[in-house]
Amino acid sequence: MNKFKCLLFAALILLLSSCGNPKADLIVFNAKIYTVDSAFSIVEAMAIKDGKVLALGNSKDIQDKFSATEVVDAEGKTIYPGFIDAHAHFFGYAESLNTANLFETKSWDEVLERLKTFAAQHPNGWLTGRGWDQNDWPDKRFPTKDKLDEIFPDRPVLLTRVDGHAAIANQKALEAAGITKAIDLVGGEILTDNGKITGVLIDNAVDLVSSKIPSLTKEEMKALLLQAQANCFAVGLTTIDDCGLNYDAVEGLEKLQSNGDIKMRFYVMLSDNQKNYDYLFKRGAIKTDRLNVSSFKVYADGALGSRGACLLHPYTDMPQKQGFLLSNISHFEEVAKKIHEHNFQMCTHAIGDSANRAILKIYNSILGPKNDRRWRIEHAQVVAPQDFGLFGKASVVPSVQPTHATSDMYWAQDRLGKERIKGAYAYKQLLNQNGWIPLGTDFPVEQINPMLTFYAATARKDVANYPEGGFQMENALTPEETLRGMTIWAAKANFEEKQKGSLEVGKVADFVIMENDLLKGNRQQILENKVIKTYLNGEKVYDKNAVSKTN
Repeated sequence: MNKFKCLLFAALILLLSSCGNPKADLIVFNAKIYTVDSAFSIVEAMAIKDGKVLALGNSKDIQDKFSATEVVDAEGKTIYPGFIDAHAHFFGYAESLNTANLFETKSWDEVLERLKTFAAQHPNGWLTGRGWDQNDWPDKRFPTKDKLDEIFPDRPVLLTRVDGHAAIANQKALEAAGITKAIDLVGGEILTDNGKITGVLIDNAVDLVSSKIPSLTKEEMKALLLQAQANCFAVGLTTIDDCGLNYDAVEGLEKLQSNGDIKMRFYVMLSDNQKNYDYLFKRGAIKTDRLNVSSFKVYADGALGSRGACLLHPYTDMPQKQGFLLSNISHFEEVAKKIHEHNFQMCTHAIGDSANRAILKIYNSILGPKNDRRWRIEHAQVVAPQDFGLFGKASVVPSVQPTHATSDMYWAQDRLGKERIKGAYAYKQLLNQNGWIPLGTDFPVEQINPMLTFYAATARKDVANYPEGGFQMENALTPEETLRGMTIWAAKANFEEKQKGSLEVGKVADFVIMENDLLKGNRQQILENKVIKTYLNGEKVYDKNAVSKTN
């Protein structure tokens, strides 16, 4: 009888314990959580289990209802869904960490001084760098290779412009590529002065030299990717759209993710290349919880800064130039048809108004009226007034980068003139076409920090608070629109709005704890806003305090 009573008592204890609070892995409370759901709800707390949001509500209710392995007091700080960069070049950013940093140089002489310092620290092999912009220099003219030849006569040098659509090579690099004179290129140009090659290469001409640079080893690339990931987590990024990779890079990324080395989520667009089409059409779309490969990146034209953007009318500041398409129009028509037939997403880089018109017409002819294929135009930078409606007509998604506006505003009107500039960086007009718009940075062209995106989109100013009153403020986005563009709308552009982009029950627990409230902050509070912690799938992947202790 005693034995029976003991068993009954043990069973009762087990029953009572099972009736306790449901168990979560993590509870975050005492916060201001912008869920970015359809109602733009704000809550105080959330419970997380198995990497997904289990419940949301006020702090007392969540703590009363759930127990958790880990409990985090947010101390009144603001929480947002993990930021999604809808247009970036993660692999390119990683590679740039291994090259000379030429960003924000104020003269060609400063570029050369930085390069000499870098060369002393990296004495062997090719010298590469990225970030120079002649528009930031006093004379605003492209440099020539003369001084590069003088300083580095025996070492090949290739320095890429900030936008990646132009570069300058020294004689040794040109020789490695077999370039002895200017040649006709579809979608590219080798610049000359009085018949002499200057070393400046535009768009497809850059590939002639860059293809000769030895590839990094797998170990070197892995180390750079891990550093790039750490930098991105530190600014609150949890998903990155990498726009334009080859399939072998994707296979390498899959291995790094399966090994647990790379935790970042990626939406990858494969570059416009027959081998990439053959690969993905045969394999089919790739979809895991951290990797989505179901689209192709096509390149219509170059960049405005290097005058490779294809315009309907000549450049105002250089009437002999009009830019060019990077391929024949028949190529864009052919790839659009096969991408559509195989049910993939087409994402096309288009800067100039002529390039945007050409691609919009192709999209409209293939997609027809309102649809849910979500074909994208990346940048949509200069659009003729009569062409805005072509976005909405065929449900074409304009994927834009607000810091391009505040970087280019110093010289964009020189390129376009007073009338044409009105249709440039027109984010509000573009948003109105479909009622939503994804936002990105295009890093490493711009900086990786989403706070700069937020400020550029809402204030239409740069970090120097220029211009007074903002740049073309009729196209500024509201704070709510901007936050949506960095989260749920960016997810929607990737067909992932049911899994991420907002903090709702059942969605992945990707979120960022920040010092200041973006939607209530002034200029200084926005620009100086810091990430305290970044969580991906409920796992803490960045902690500002932990980093501070190790430094």
